[in-house]
Amino acid sequence: MMLLIVGLILFLGLHLLPTVPDVRDSFRERLGAGPYKAVFSVLSLIGLAVIVLGFHKMQMNPGKNPVLWDPPTWTRHIALALMLPAMVLLVASLIPSRIRTAVRHPMIAAIKIWAFAHLLANGDVASLLLFGSFLAFAVYDRISVAKRGASGPLGDAEPKSVMNDVLVVAIGVALYFGLLYGGHEWLIGVSPLA
Repeated sequence: MMLLIVGLILFLGLHLLPTVPDVRDSFRERLGAGPYKAVFSVLSLIGLAVIVLGFHKMQMNPGKNPVLWDPPTWTRHIALALMLPAMVLLVASLIPSRIRTAVRHPMIAAIKIWAFAHLLANGDVASLLLFGSFLAFAVYDRISVAKRGASGPLGDAEPKSVMNDVLVVAIGVALYFGLLYGGHEWLIGVSPLA
């Protein structure tokens, strides 16, 4: 459990920096823009790797990962349905589109939906820690970007054509079905259809 908690503190703590512009800018000035991004990226990857390792270790050791509740089957169906818009929004965060413009911060929305869906479908301590932490962080981050007026990683890039919307939906749907039919089991070790 400690490994998962350390990974969450490192990853989410690091991602709190952009929510405090004065602190972020101070680090950026001291290190320089390029080195700041490099350090941020490397530490983020390390934090993510520690999260994955910690979560995996807890999942493989039921004695250290008690089940707090056994979600009914229907919650898994809701989780499967919620993951489709989450994947479309995830893709929308990377491609300028009308979807991205309408949602404003599709990555944050995707994380909230992903975390909520997984909380519905899982009742163990590791899932509560992982998905609950990400959901709480995403809610905080959305409030923070609204207060700061932050425009997100694509800035104010406007979509050039409706084809970007088609592309976002097509890639999001393909990602969803890829994860549904083998990808999730390959990456995580659990089939969402089991």
